[in-house]
Amino acid sequence: MPSTKKFRFTLAASLAFVSAFTFAEGHAPHWSYEGHTAPKHWADLEENFVGCKLGHEQSPIDISTKAAVKADLAPIKPAYVASAAELVNNGHTIQINLADGGFAALPSGEFKLLQFHFHTPSEEKINGKNFPLVAHLVHKSAEGKLAVIAVLFKQGKENASLKDIFANLPATEGKEALTTPFNVSSILPASLGFYAFKGSLTTPPCSEGVAWHVLKQPVEMSADQIAAFKKIFKMNARPVQPLNGRKVQEAN
Repeated sequence: MPSTKKFRFTLAASLAFVSAFTFAEGHAPHWSYEGHTAPKHWADLEENFVGCKLGHEQSPIDISTKAAVKADLAPIKPAYVASAAELVNNGHTIQINLADGGFAALPSGEFKLLQFHFHTPSEEKINGKNFPLVAHLVHKSAEGKLAVIAVLFKQGKENASLKDIFANLPATEGKEALTTPFNVSSILPASLGFYAFKGSLTTPPCSEGVAWHVLKQPVEMSADQIAAFKKIFKMNARPVQPLNGRKVQEAN
C-alpha cells in the first residue's frame, strides 16, 4: 500500500484547497449553465476565464470506445477511508468536502481525495450519450497536481450508500456537517477499468493540466434519487469539448 505520510494534511489546509477549487467556481463574477452566463459566454465574464475558450485540452469530452487506445496503465488503487464530511450547496452543484478521505494510487502517482460533487446529466459522454448523473472525485497530489475520477450513474435500484445524502440535499446555498463519516469507496463500481485523458476543470476558470479517469462501469441510482438532484439543479453540465488531437487511453 502506498505511503500516507506525505498526505497528512491538516483539516484547515485540505478545506482551504477545497474552497479554492470550488469557489473558483465562485460568486464573482457570476456564471451559470444557461442564458447570458452560460458556458459559451464563460470566457467573456472574467479575464481569468479565457482558458474556457482558448484552451486546447478542455473537459468534458465525448469518449468514443472504438477510438480509445488500449494502454498498459497502472491500475487505480483506492485507499479511501471513512471521513468526517461537509455537505455543500455552492450554487452550482451539491458537493461533499472530506476532512481526510484517504487517497488513490493513479497511473500518474498518489493523490489525496478532497471532495466529490455531481453533475446532471453526466458531463462526459460515451459514444455520444450522457448518463443521468456523474460524480467527480477530486484529488490533489503532494506536488499540487489535480486528478479526477468520474463515476457514472445509470437509473436502476436505489443507491444505498448515497441514501442519506440524497434524502437531505440542501435546496439553497449553504453547508452543513454530515452526521456520520463517509467512505467514498462505497460508491465505486466493482470494476475500476477506466478511460484516461488529459483535460481541465469543467467549471471556470477551466484550468488545464487535470488527469481524468472515467470509470467504464456505471453504478446504479434510483429514479427518485436522480429526481431529487434535478429538483435542485435541473442541468449543471458543461457541453463536451473538442479533443484537439488528444488520445483517450483505455485501461482494464
